[in-house]
Amino acid sequence: MKQAFLYLAAWCISLAAHAQDAYKDSIDRFITDYVKNHQVVTGAEKQYFRFFPADERYRVTAHFQKEAKSYWFPVPTSSGKPKQYRVYGWLLFTLNGSPQKLAVYQSQLLLQKEEYFDYLFLPFKDATNGKESYETGRYIDLKTTDIKNDAVILDFNKAYNPYCAYVSTGYSCPFPPKENHLKVAVNAGEKQFAREH
Repeated sequence: MKQAFLYLAAWCISLAAHAQDAYKDSIDRFITDYVKNHQVVTGAEKQYFRFFPADERYRVTAHFQKEAKSYWFPVPTSSGKPKQYRVYGWLLFTLNGSPQKLAVYQSQLLLQKEEYFDYLFLPFKDATNGKESYETGRYIDLKTTDIKNDAVILDFNKAYNPYCAYVSTGYSCPFPPKENHLKVAVNAGEKQFAREH
């Protein structure tokens, strides 16, 4: 009986390790595709991309709360020209034992484009900004179809930098609103670009 229990325990540990390896492989593929298909950083400049190691603790299930009364409001950008967004809903989750809350937004401009009708925008700041990660914040892309049974998988390992992290002009990158400033460090996703612009 004891031997069977030990065998079962070893099998469970092996299964968990395999699942963790599979997850890290999926993030590696995501990063490879991200770097390969990047529209701003090209050629030899790609060597300056940096990422935190994949960490499954930063892949969390968030409870989704739809915003009942949402109004368009201007979000400041790097170009000085604000863009119109509205709060689509709120994501409530726990990160490293600490309860957190982030707003997820819809873009007024993108709602007018058929291919982006289900696009949701999640900009955020955290305690790594200006140190390990880009100073003004990072982004995560979601879709309305990602929300199932009032829950959504929020994977900070897929957080990426705005285009303004690589070039000084030519782009109008939204700054994360104050409600999306996390006090905790999110040691996941894309780091600060390793070359100044």
